[in-house]
Amino acid sequence: MSEGAALYDEAGTPAPAQLVERHGPLVKRIAYHLLARLPASVQLDDLLQSGMVGLLEAARNYDAGKGASFETYAGIRIRGAMLDEMRRGDWAPRSIHRNTRRVQQAIQAVENRLGRDATDSEIAAELDIPLEEYHSMVQHTMGSRLFSLDEINAQEDRYEEVVASSGPGPAEEAQKADFRHSLAEAIRELPEREQLVLALYYDEELNLKEVGAVLGVSESRVCQIHGQAAARLRARLAHWRESGAEQAVGRG
Repeated sequence: MSEGAALYDEAGTPAPAQLVERHGPLVKRIAYHLLARLPASVQLDDLLQSGMVGLLEAARNYDAGKGASFETYAGIRIRGAMLDEMRRGDWAPRSIHRNTRRVQQAIQAVENRLGRDATDSEIAAELDIPLEEYHSMVQHTMGSRLFSLDEINAQEDRYEEVVASSGPGPAEEAQKADFRHSLAEAIRELPEREQLVLALYYDEELNLKEVGAVLGVSESRVCQIHGQAAARLRARLAHWRESGAEQAVGRG
């Protein structure tokens, strides 16, 4: 067999080494895209290293006969590997996790009591802290962890679901569909400004500075709005914890 022929298998799929070499730039592209949306404490080298692991796994496991292009499959595995590594190396101190839970519980208490969206000042009053301290709290929450919508995409767009082959059973699929519907409803019921921040950040893929420019506010204020939206969603979807679906709403 010639050296050139050895680069392909019987089905004509490029060999893993060739796939890795050809798609190395994809790792960099995904890493830089994620880096612009993550705290300064996240290092590019860490993203690149975990992304290369994802690319290697994709090259070893790719099956061209199942319908998805290698770039589609590899992109999912690379992004997933980066997010998995960040979750394993959780950089948030325990105080951040405690504050996240406190904010969520405060929002839940106020909204259950008043039957409407809780305002910043009402949440701060429920926590018995000054408004400035509350804003700082939600900003740090946003700055220390990746919000769930990125994780939802990484967790649910797995290869089996992209190629519709050996995916989850009907019960699991129904639960995921129910959760996605509940999440979409919860997002639609957010205050208008919080909806806009999420839309610009996730749908339009703007970074925080760019979102701030669109809204005419500072980057730190965007962090605050984003953090509050995340906390409000966690509070409103808290019932999914018991079924295990809450892991898609910001597990830390």
